[in-house]
Parts: sequence; C-alpha cells; structure tokens
Amino acid sequence: MVEPNHDPAWREGRGVVLLYVTCASREEALRIGRAVVEERLAACANIDVHHALYPWQGKIEEGEEGRLLLKTTEAALPALCQRILALHSYTLPALLVFPVASGLAPYLDWVEANVAPPAPPTEESKKRE
Repeated sequence: MVEPNHDPAWREGRGVVLLYVTCASREEALRIGRAVVEERLAACANIDVHHALYPWQGKIEEGEEGRLLLKTTEAALPALCQRILALHSYTLPALLVFPVASGLAPYLDWVEANVAPPAPPTEESKKRE
C-alpha cells in the first residue's frame, strides 16, 4: 500500500487490525469494550449505537444495537475473539476483521504498544492442541 504522499509519518499497518463487533446494546458494547481494553487485548474500543435490520430464525429483526470497533493486532486476535465470545449475549455475534493497510506511524505504534503480546503456550495448552 502506498502511504499518503509518501509522508514518513505514515507506515504500513503491518499487523494492526480493526475488529468490528455488534452487541445487543450500548451497555453490552461498553462492558465488553472495557474488559478487552483493561485486559490489553485491544488498545482502544470505539462504541456507538446503530439501527439494524437482519433476518433471524425466519423473520426480519429490527432494533438498536451497540457497535464496537476495536483496534488491536493480528497476534492478539485469537484471544480477543475468544474473550468476546465468552462475554457476549448473542448466539452469533458479528466479528469481522479489517486489516489496516496504512496509518499514522505514531498511532500504529501506540496500538501495538498497548496490546499485550500473547502469552507463550504452556505445557497444559500444548496438550489441549
């Protein structure tokens, strides 16, 4: 990806991703967002509310949902998604990953610095694999 105007303040995303998540409410999005930021699985959680229309179990559902946009790293994604699924009320939440092609270098560095690296596998986790 070509960086805007070849400005040295910009760089390729190299592992920084956005995770889009829908939630049952603003409160659920806030609860999940706070948990994953405190646990350093995401550097930042943007939370807002949107109106959704979607088919579910043979009928069209409509209503307000909470929306999370999480800034994180590819390395943290497996643990982040697992944690969200454990905290989430939906049977089938939207979890969509968007790779970051490029961005402001200091901001991308900040995201990487504020997401904890995944813990190395333990003997117990190796046995489960």
